[in-house]
Amino acid sequence: MSKVENLNRVRHPEKANKPENEPLRKPAWIRVKAPTSEGYHETRKLMRARSLVTVCEEAACPNIGECWSKKHATVMILGDICTRACAFCNVATGKPGAVDLMEPENLAISVAELGMKHLVITSVDRDDLEDGGADQFVKCIQRIRETTPETTIEILTPDFREKSGALEKVIAAKPDVFNHNLETVPRLYPSIRPGARYFHSLKLLDTVKREDPSIFTKSGIMVGLGETRTEVMQVMDDLRSADVDFLTIGQYLAPTKRHAPIDRFVTPDEFDNYRRIAEARGFLMVSATPLTRSSYHADSDFVQLRENREAKLNAAKQ
Repeated sequence: MSKVENLNRVRHPEKANKPENEPLRKPAWIRVKAPTSEGYHETRKLMRARSLVTVCEEAACPNIGECWSKKHATVMILGDICTRACAFCNVATGKPGAVDLMEPENLAISVAELGMKHLVITSVDRDDLEDGGADQFVKCIQRIRETTPETTIEILTPDFREKSGALEKVIAAKPDVFNHNLETVPRLYPSIRPGARYFHSLKLLDTVKREDPSIFTKSGIMVGLGETRTEVMQVMDDLRSADVDFLTIGQYLAPTKRHAPIDRFVTPDEFDNYRRIAEARGFLMVSATPLTRSSYHADSDFVQLRENREAKLNAAKQ
């Protein structure tokens, strides 16, 4: 990394002078082993060789060992420096570099080499770009369709706030799954997700479904940030009003002592209760466990999602 790049990459400068939070001791159900498998190291080596960034590493995902051992990674396009500074996120904040024109090609080659049946593409927020990075999403989707047409594609996008026409451009590229996370309940947005707006994100998901009902829509939230049970259920209702197909709920884990503190560890029984409530509200699929993340088991979940939709359509015909 050059000196200039290093100066542009500042991991949470706004948190530098904040007092450290005393971390809560993790309960047994949230602990995971350090990655050591051969598959993990093979995936890591390939990502390095192709100069690809993964949110698995940047966001310090606890499931990286399990996912990478199965050669399943969530690729983060448009660099590793975000223009926003959410209180829960471990991705570096600063001034991003130029868009890598070879990124779609390198990504497509890596997908082919890994033999990936399902790929998740996400990105940092790029408020500095006129279209918020939408064109790069489109190019990546198109190149993968050309190289490995059998690979299904899931995207996890930023909110494209104040980027006219950007969302429509990505919808037209027809990803199989369009994911955009609400992250938390609306009351906590000012402290947890200050650069975003809850109802804008909700409208984005609604627009995707209205523009192309064939695209599966997906969203997720974290719990353990201080939200109430009633607030979580309201988010469920809001997402169903936008006809979102797939809901994920996972435990928030503070990346460092200067990030938003964990309010509490939600028990597995509470997660199971959230799952049953969400299923009763009509989601095609729900994943709610302490270790659930947006892309956790995304490949097998996509297969199940398609089967659930087909079963629902068949039931409606009878």
